[in-house]
Amino acid sequence: MTVWDRPEPSARPVPLDRARIVAAAIALADEGGLEAMSLRKVAARLDVGPMRLYGYISTKEELFDLMVDEVYAEILPDERPGDWREALRGHAHRTREATLRHEWLADLLGGRPALGPNGFAVGEATLSALDGLADLDTVMRAAETVSAYVTGAIRREIANLRAERATGLSDQDWQRAFGPHVRRMLDTGRFPMLARIVYDGTEVDAETSFSTGLDWVLDAVAAKLARPPM
Repeated sequence: MTVWDRPEPSARPVPLDRARIVAAAIALADEGGLEAMSLRKVAARLDVGPMRLYGYISTKEELFDLMVDEVYAEILPDERPGDWREALRGHAHRTREATLRHEWLADLLGGRPALGPNGFAVGEATLSALDGLADLDTVMRAAETVSAYVTGAIRREIANLRAERATGLSDQDWQRAFGPHVRRMLDTGRFPMLARIVYDGTEVDAETSFSTGLDWVLDAVAAKLARPPM
Protein backbone atom coordinates (compact mmCIF):
# COMPACT_ATOMS: atom_id res chain seq x y z
CA MET A 1 0.00 0.00 0.00
CA THR A 2 1.43 3.37 -1.00
CA VAL A 3 1.44 6.43 1.20
CA TRP A 4 -1.40 7.86 -0.91
CA ASP A 5 -3.55 4.76 -0.36
CA ARG A 6 -2.98 4.69 3.40
CA PRO A 7 -5.37 6.89 5.41
CA GLU A 8 -3.98 9.51 7.74
CA PRO A 9 -4.41 8.93 11.48
CA SER A 10 -6.24 11.25 13.80
CA ALA A 11 -4.53 14.62 14.30
CA ARG A 12 -4.94 14.42 18.08
CA PRO A 13 -3.36 15.09 20.53
CA VAL A 14 -1.27 17.55 18.46
CA PRO A 15 -2.75 19.02 15.25
CA LEU A 16 -0.78 17.34 12.50
CA ASP A 17 -1.27 16.13 8.94
CA ARG A 18 0.80 15.07 5.94
CA ALA A 19 0.49 18.50 4.34
CA ARG A 20 2.21 20.14 7.34
CA ILE A 21 4.87 17.42 7.43
CA VAL A 22 5.60 17.81 3.73
CA ALA A 23 5.72 21.61 3.97
CA ALA A 24 8.23 21.41 6.83
CA ALA A 25 10.35 18.85 4.95
CA ILE A 26 10.40 20.99 1.80
CA ALA A 27 11.41 24.06 3.80
CA LEU A 28 14.32 22.16 5.36
CA ALA A 29 15.42 20.73 2.01
CA ASP A 30 15.19 24.17 0.37
CA GLU A 31 17.47 25.53 3.07
CA GLY A 32 20.12 22.81 3.09
CA GLY A 33 19.39 20.07 0.56
CA LEU A 34 18.16 16.54 1.13
CA GLU A 35 21.14 15.78 3.36
CA ALA A 36 19.92 18.46 5.78
CA MET A 37 16.44 16.96 5.96
CA SER A 38 15.78 14.18 8.49
CA LEU A 39 12.61 12.97 10.16
CA ARG A 40 13.97 14.18 13.48
CA LYS A 41 14.53 17.69 12.09
CA VAL A 42 11.08 17.74 10.50
CA ALA A 43 9.54 16.74 13.82
CA ALA A 44 11.52 19.44 15.63
CA ARG A 45 10.32 22.08 13.19
CA LEU A 46 6.74 20.96 13.82
CA ASP A 47 7.36 20.82 17.58
CA VAL A 48 6.31 17.18 17.88
CA GLY A 49 8.12 13.99 18.83
CA PRO A 50 9.74 12.07 15.93
CA MET A 51 7.55 9.03 16.55
CA ARG A 52 4.46 11.12 15.81
CA LEU A 53 5.52 11.29 12.17
CA TYR A 54 5.43 7.53 11.71
CA GLY A 55 1.65 7.53 11.87
CA TYR A 56 1.67 9.57 8.66
CA ILE A 57 4.74 8.22 6.85
CA SER A 58 6.64 4.96 7.20
CA THR A 59 10.04 5.90 5.77
CA LYS A 60 12.06 8.88 4.65
CA GLU A 61 11.64 7.61 1.08
CA GLU A 62 7.88 7.99 1.43
CA LEU A 63 8.44 11.55 2.55
CA PHE A 64 10.62 12.16 -0.52
CA ASP A 65 7.77 10.86 -2.70
CA LEU A 66 5.34 13.26 -1.03
CA MET A 67 7.76 16.17 -1.40
CA VAL A 68 8.24 15.48 -5.11
CA ASP A 69 4.50 15.24 -5.66
CA GLU A 70 3.96 18.55 -3.87
CA VAL A 71 6.47 20.28 -6.15
CA TYR A 72 4.89 18.62 -9.20
CA ALA A 73 1.86 20.81 -8.51
CA GLU A 74 4.09 23.74 -9.53
CA ILE A 75 4.83 22.02 -12.86
CA LEU A 76 1.22 21.43 -13.91
CA PRO A 77 0.08 23.70 -16.79
CA ASP A 78 -2.53 26.33 -15.98
CA GLU A 79 -4.38 25.58 -19.22
CA ARG A 80 -4.20 23.15 -22.11
CA PRO A 81 -1.45 24.28 -24.53
CA GLY A 82 -2.18 24.84 -28.19
CA ASP A 83 0.03 22.10 -29.60
CA TRP A 84 2.40 19.35 -28.50
CA ARG A 85 5.58 21.43 -28.89
CA GLU A 86 4.16 24.19 -26.72
CA ALA A 87 3.05 21.58 -24.17
CA LEU A 88 6.42 19.83 -23.94
CA ARG A 89 8.39 23.09 -24.02
CA GLY A 90 6.25 24.53 -21.25
CA HIS A 91 6.61 21.37 -19.17
CA ALA A 92 10.40 21.46 -19.59
CA HIS A 93 10.72 25.10 -18.56
CA ARG A 94 8.36 24.72 -15.61
CA THR A 95 10.37 21.71 -14.43
CA ARG A 96 13.60 23.70 -14.67
CA GLU A 97 12.09 26.68 -12.83
CA ALA A 98 10.69 24.45 -10.07
CA THR A 99 14.09 22.79 -9.65
CA LEU A 100 15.84 26.14 -9.40
CA ARG A 101 13.43 26.97 -6.57
CA HIS A 102 13.90 23.54 -4.98
CA GLU A 103 17.40 22.36 -5.94
CA TRP A 104 16.98 19.05 -4.13
CA LEU A 105 14.45 18.03 -6.79
CA ALA A 106 17.39 17.49 -9.18
CA ASP A 107 18.47 14.56 -7.01
CA LEU A 108 15.05 12.91 -7.28
CA LEU A 109 14.22 13.50 -10.96
CA GLY A 110 14.26 10.51 -13.28
CA GLY A 111 14.03 6.89 -12.36
CA ARG A 112 10.66 5.30 -11.77
CA PRO A 113 7.49 7.33 -12.44
CA ALA A 114 6.08 9.52 -9.69
CA LEU A 115 2.94 7.85 -8.35
CA GLY A 116 1.30 10.74 -6.51
CA PRO A 117 -1.78 12.55 -7.85
CA ASN A 118 0.22 15.50 -9.16
CA GLY A 119 2.74 13.13 -10.73
CA PHE A 120 -0.09 11.34 -12.52
CA ALA A 121 -1.52 14.69 -13.66
CA VAL A 122 1.84 15.86 -15.02
CA GLY A 123 2.32 12.57 -16.88
CA GLU A 124 -1.20 12.74 -18.31
CA ALA A 125 -0.73 16.33 -19.48
CA THR A 126 2.56 15.48 -21.18
CA LEU A 127 1.44 12.30 -22.91
CA SER A 128 -2.00 13.59 -23.92
CA ALA A 129 -0.28 16.42 -25.80
CA LEU A 130 1.20 13.74 -28.09
CA ASP A 131 -1.99 11.67 -28.35
CA GLY A 132 -2.96 10.85 -31.92
CA LEU A 133 0.31 12.02 -33.46
CA ALA A 134 1.80 8.53 -33.68
CA ASP A 135 1.42 5.02 -32.33
CA LEU A 136 1.68 4.57 -28.57
CA ASP A 137 5.23 3.22 -28.63
CA THR A 138 6.46 6.24 -30.60
CA VAL A 139 4.62 8.59 -28.24
CA MET A 140 6.29 6.92 -25.26
CA ARG A 141 9.76 7.12 -26.81
CA ALA A 142 9.18 10.79 -27.68
CA ALA A 143 8.18 11.64 -24.10
CA GLU A 144 11.12 9.65 -22.71
CA THR A 145 13.57 11.41 -25.01
CA VAL A 146 12.44 14.87 -23.97
CA SER A 147 12.40 13.85 -20.31
CA ALA A 148 15.94 12.47 -20.53
CA TYR A 149 17.22 15.74 -21.99
CA VAL A 150 15.40 17.87 -19.41
CA THR A 151 16.63 15.78 -16.48
CA GLY A 152 20.23 15.74 -17.70
CA ALA A 153 20.34 19.46 -18.49
CA ILE A 154 18.80 20.41 -15.15
CA ARG A 155 21.16 18.18 -13.18
CA ARG A 156 24.17 19.69 -14.97
CA GLU A 157 22.96 23.23 -14.19
CA ILE A 158 22.30 22.42 -10.52
CA ALA A 159 25.70 20.69 -10.22
CA ASN A 160 27.34 23.86 -11.54
CA LEU A 161 25.44 26.04 -9.05
CA ARG A 162 26.47 23.75 -6.20
CA ALA A 163 30.10 23.81 -7.32
CA GLU A 164 30.01 27.61 -7.39
CA ARG A 165 28.73 27.73 -3.81
CA ALA A 166 31.13 25.03 -2.59
CA THR A 167 34.23 26.70 -4.08
CA GLY A 168 33.17 30.32 -3.80
CA LEU A 169 34.20 30.74 -7.44
CA SER A 170 31.85 32.03 -10.13
CA ASP A 171 32.25 30.60 -13.63
CA GLN A 172 34.40 33.59 -14.54
CA ASP A 173 36.52 33.19 -11.38
CA TRP A 174 36.94 29.47 -12.08
CA GLN A 175 38.00 30.15 -15.66
CA ARG A 176 40.58 32.70 -14.52
CA ALA A 177 41.90 30.35 -11.82
CA PHE A 178 42.29 27.37 -14.13
CA GLY A 179 42.96 29.30 -17.34
CA PRO A 180 46.76 28.82 -17.26
CA HIS A 181 46.39 25.04 -16.95
CA VAL A 182 43.84 24.93 -19.77
CA ARG A 183 46.09 27.02 -22.04
CA ARG A 184 49.08 24.77 -21.33
CA MET A 185 47.04 21.70 -22.24
CA LEU A 186 45.65 23.26 -25.42
CA ASP A 187 49.05 24.57 -26.48
CA THR A 188 50.28 20.98 -26.77
CA GLY A 189 48.30 20.72 -29.99
CA ARG A 190 46.74 17.43 -28.89
CA PHE A 191 43.24 18.87 -28.50
CA PRO A 192 42.53 21.00 -31.62
CA MET A 193 38.74 20.81 -31.39
CA LEU A 194 38.71 21.80 -27.72
CA ALA A 195 41.04 24.68 -28.57
CA ARG A 196 38.63 25.96 -31.21
CA ILE A 197 35.75 25.76 -28.75
CA VAL A 198 37.68 27.59 -26.01
CA TYR A 199 39.15 30.33 -28.20
CA ASP A 200 36.46 30.81 -30.87
CA GLY A 201 33.22 29.45 -29.40
CA THR A 202 30.43 31.60 -27.96
CA GLU A 203 29.56 31.09 -24.32
CA VAL A 204 25.87 31.42 -23.42
CA ASP A 205 24.02 31.49 -20.12
CA ALA A 206 22.29 28.45 -18.64
CA GLU A 207 18.79 29.44 -19.75
CA THR A 208 19.87 29.98 -23.36
CA SER A 209 21.74 26.68 -23.39
CA PHE A 210 18.71 24.86 -21.96
CA SER A 211 16.29 26.45 -24.43
CA THR A 212 18.51 25.80 -27.45
CA GLY A 213 19.09 22.16 -26.59
CA LEU A 214 15.39 21.68 -25.88
CA ASP A 215 14.43 23.10 -29.28
CA TRP A 216 16.88 20.74 -30.99
CA VAL A 217 15.40 17.76 -29.16
CA LEU A 218 11.87 18.86 -30.06
CA ASP A 219 12.95 19.23 -33.71
CA ALA A 220 14.19 15.64 -33.64
CA VAL A 221 10.93 14.46 -32.09
CA ALA A 222 8.95 16.37 -34.73
CA ALA A 223 10.91 14.68 -37.49
CA LYS A 224 10.18 11.28 -35.99
CA LEU A 225 6.49 12.04 -35.55
CA ALA A 226 6.27 13.18 -39.17
CA ARG A 227 7.84 9.94 -40.46
CA PRO A 228 5.22 7.47 -41.74
CA PRO A 229 5.05 4.19 -39.81
CA MET A 230 7.17 1.33 -41.18
